[in-house]
Amino acid sequence: MTLLFDWFINKFEFFFLEIGRISMLIWGIILSFPRFFRDRKLILDQMEHIGVGSIPLVVIIGFFTGTISTWQAAYQFQGFISLSYLGSAVTKAIFIELGPVLTAIVLAGRVGASIAAELGTMKVTEQIDALESLAINPVRYLVMPRFIASIIMLPVITIIANFVAILGAFGVAYFFQDVSFQVFFTSAKRVFEMKDIFGGLIKAVFFGASTSILGCHVGLNAQGGAQGVGNATIRAFVLAAAMTLVLDYILWTTIFG
Repeated sequence: MTLLFDWFINKFEFFFLEIGRISMLIWGIILSFPRFFRDRKLILDQMEHIGVGSIPLVVIIGFFTGTISTWQAAYQFQGFISLSYLGSAVTKAIFIELGPVLTAIVLAGRVGASIAAELGTMKVTEQIDALESLAINPVRYLVMPRFIASIIMLPVITIIANFVAILGAFGVAYFFQDVSFQVFFTSAKRVFEMKDIFGGLIKAVFFGASTSILGCHVGLNAQGGAQGVGNATIRAFVLAAAMTLVLDYILWTTIFG
């Protein structure tokens, strides 16, 4: 019983210690915002890495998200609902949930883990200490550009994912379910609301912020050489993916609840 209590206390203290470190990191990012224009090249480099480099993966994920969601919806509709409602059901699900959430989880693996590995390597090889010895703030130089790039580019690639997913959804509906172009998109237009698109993009902003912050936090606190960097990479992905789902629930109840 005593061991269990001690374990609980240690985890409790570790949790609040992590919350404190993340809060200090966020505060450091806020203090670095005045250098936004001067550090624009760093931000643009990260935007290319995070956004442009992710487009091929996002296109694949978006296409198959649309096709799978259409097959699933058609299967659920059989014998109960006319397939003329297929467009409305699929497009609404893509805009609100599937597009932003699946894109964020995929980028948690690609971007969050990449950030943790990069900063973790710099940490264990004392490159970050070298920056500090040169009076360069690591948060301003390393974290802030990745944070800004993530909150800008994740909504952009979410829009791309949504577009590709709807094309994939229409392709399945047209070629396999005999739903015409007019029926599919008329159904989608009937229930379309701008809140659906903007709500999904607001989610994407928060997902991008959480992924970048957690990746940077885990990377900056990596220890133990190559093994520590590997563990940090895994931890960054797990935390970012889990936080995406937690934020999805909170934002859903706030925006659409």
